[in-house]
Amino acid sequence: MLSSMGVSVSVLASGSRGNSAIVESSRTRILVDAGISCRETFKRIKSCGDDPRSLSAMVITHEHSDHVVGLRVLAKKLEIPVFMTGATHQAWARAERDQKGELPELPKLEKFCAGREFRIGDIDVAPFTISHDAVDPVGFTFRSEGIKIGIATDFGFVSENMKHSLRGCHILVIESNHDREKLRNGSYPWSVKQRIMERTGHLSNEKLAEFLATDYDRSASYIVLAHLSEENNHPEIALRVAQQALGERDLGNRHLGDQQATLWGHQVLVAGQAAPLQPIRL
Repeated sequence: MLSSMGVSVSVLASGSRGNSAIVESSRTRILVDAGISCRETFKRIKSCGDDPRSLSAMVITHEHSDHVVGLRVLAKKLEIPVFMTGATHQAWARAERDQKGELPELPKLEKFCAGREFRIGDIDVAPFTISHDAVDPVGFTFRSEGIKIGIATDFGFVSENMKHSLRGCHILVIESNHDREKLRNGSYPWSVKQRIMERTGHLSNEKLAEFLATDYDRSASYIVLAHLSEENNHPEIALRVAQQALGERDLGNRHLGDQQATLWGHQVLVAGQAAPLQPIRL
């Protein structure tokens, strides 16, 4: 059953093994990416006190498996519209066909283009292009009831387009994938390290810090650090770098462990892979 009031974000999973979140208004619930199995998605939604079958639609950022692995089964079970770009749908369908030997069907497929806003229920959805090694990757902002939410992961640098799109967000979920030194000194093959560090790869803690210190408009009440690498990052490191970028201020709630802090009126959280964050509601 939908909540009677408020706009919220629930990050169900975030990381290289699967990504999924829910954006909710008083009348509409949107699943953002389907990067964990249907069973696990249902389990995590229920653990947050919600009913998976109350979802209104799904929106997909890009075709990589950690964002779509549960898509086919979820779409079949829930029978709700699935929104993705045409190129992303083609890439996903080809991968599914190659793996399973048959072309998958999405009976309620809805296609959109980056830069063109659309509406789901009472939520305005604005997709914007991001820089990642997928065919047509996007981030999203969502507006409802006077609240703006931004979700942007899987990109190698913060473009001018992204900066413009993310202005005015009250809740911002944004990538803080790796610590540069941990990545350079880690066990990944050099080719993989290069891919991660490229402009079409993933955003480091340090590059996010540059954005937070110079181009971020400080509008968000909540900042969620997302898509952390389990091998090349740590919540405490990512949080510390974000703290330094925002400028620490003792507001009586400055340090709350290794996954949460309050700075300049922002509550900074770290999303993880193993369990959902508690819903953030405004």
